[in-house]
Amino acid sequence: MKREANGAIEFVWSPVSRVAGPLVVRCRVDPSRRRVVEASAEAPMFRGVELILEGRAAEDSVHLASRVCGVCGSAHTLASAMALEMACGVPAPPLAVLARNLGLGAEMISEYALHLFALAGPDYSESVIRRTTPSLWQRAEKADAPHAEWHGLYRMADIFRELEPLKGALYRDALQMSRAAREAAVLIFGKNPHPSTIFPAGLGVDAGPALFNHVFGRMMRLIDYAKKVVAVWDDVADFFLREHPDYGAVGERPVNLLSLGLWDDPEAYDAKMGHSAEWGERRLMTPGVVLDGRLRTTRLPAINLEIEEFVDHSYYRPWTGSRFRCDPQGVPLSPAHPWNKKTIPAPSVRQWQHKYSWCTSPRWNRVAMEGGPVARLWITALAGKVANEYIHSSGGSVQIDMPRGHLPAVTLTWRIPRRLNALERLRARAYHIAYAAMAAYAALVRAFDAVRHGRNVLAQPYTIPPEALSVGFAEAGRGPLLHYLEIIGGKIATYQILTASTWIVSPRDLWATAGPLEEALMHTPLVEETERNDALTGIDLLRTIRSFDPCLSCAVH
Repeated sequence: MKREANGAIEFVWSPVSRVAGPLVVRCRVDPSRRRVVEASAEAPMFRGVELILEGRAAEDSVHLASRVCGVCGSAHTLASAMALEMACGVPAPPLAVLARNLGLGAEMISEYALHLFALAGPDYSESVIRRTTPSLWQRAEKADAPHAEWHGLYRMADIFRELEPLKGALYRDALQMSRAAREAAVLIFGKNPHPSTIFPAGLGVDAGPALFNHVFGRMMRLIDYAKKVVAVWDDVADFFLREHPDYGAVGERPVNLLSLGLWDDPEAYDAKMGHSAEWGERRLMTPGVVLDGRLRTTRLPAINLEIEEFVDHSYYRPWTGSRFRCDPQGVPLSPAHPWNKKTIPAPSVRQWQHKYSWCTSPRWNRVAMEGGPVARLWITALAGKVANEYIHSSGGSVQIDMPRGHLPAVTLTWRIPRRLNALERLRARAYHIAYAAMAAYAALVRAFDAVRHGRNVLAQPYTIPPEALSVGFAEAGRGPLLHYLEIIGGKIATYQILTASTWIVSPRDLWATAGPLEEALMHTPLVEETERNDALTGIDLLRTIRSFDPCLSCAVH
């Protein structure tokens, strides 16, 4: 932190700790109001996976694309496999789709448990609250924890103590449960990171009763764990918002959300672009776009067509021309659409008012969009299309029916919040653990049934076409994931990857519109209880940053 000549305070984190990869964040704070007046997020590295893929055999994309990230490599592999399936017009068989759903659900549980308790959780631990808001700690020592019967901690102060890194029980428990979830994912995907069993139109694993029984034992533990996680984060979020309403503005931004949906229906998915609106809406989490709180569409083609990517504040040269005036269905495309994009690195000196990041600026209808658990739950709730044995969406909420394990059966209800802020992102991530657990459980039940009735085909033949234009519609833990593929002569002509973290940490665009992280930091209040401004730690700014869980490896792929 440094004080500028005009009295403003500047915070610079280079890098921000407890996020994946190097992220540089700069915030200028008005000390009289203790609010951020200017924020910039920089991705300071370049990796160039899109350029590495050009000219290679199309099938190579599955193995190389997973190297984008060591956390959500399975999501990248699936997105690449689905882009190839669309290019070939050949889907994976139903049992393979179910097994993919199961593995992806387990991977998300692992990722979210680590984020809530090892990355974001320490920001809400005893030592941090005691130092930055001592009056809040005093109230926590006297406040009952409303869901103590589920997590076993009877005072709010007990929860905050157990969030302490390394020594807190909640922290240590998350490491063990994250491991159990990764084990379940590895049983399906072969290894972690970078799965070895995913390929176009199939899955290379012996998916029989023995495998599914191994997964089942772990899933029952994870279902019980999900009940506990939701109880903890409901108590934490409600306590902060009740005891100090200013926390409702920490990390707040307009409700502009985007999701591509998650967990395909094996009977609906046919890998055809022309049918993507239909099979997309059959996903167990509904795709869609919410602008200013209103649901605009749930159709994958409509979502895709409005996406543009800009480089005005990024270390790239703009591409010229419009190679594709229309998508494969004949609908006009913007010259800034990812199918028309070329990756042209142009390193330069950082200038906050000009170019300052290796991350591009994706926009939907020229609006900066947020993805992730809160977006998926929000869109699924508003759409009201999901109704299976365990999960129901109603237009304003999502209900998750969780069976009895060591803990009793319970119905969890996530409701659309009044405000989108840092605490609601964390609460949504906790509920998403429960959602992912039941999505995986539903896939497991259907997989057992398929094997019992002899429907055990896991792959079918495919042929790479000489020319194709396709896209893989997927979701990683942090949000929407698109892999755009152009094939010429059986080889990759262009390959463009658009990740959730690219949206999150995107710099300003041509119209000076801030990215979601920058936007959330702007006007965030510093709620710390310090008499002197030079004693501020910026903890509420860090809480905002970590609530998005940005991954810089994905962002700059």
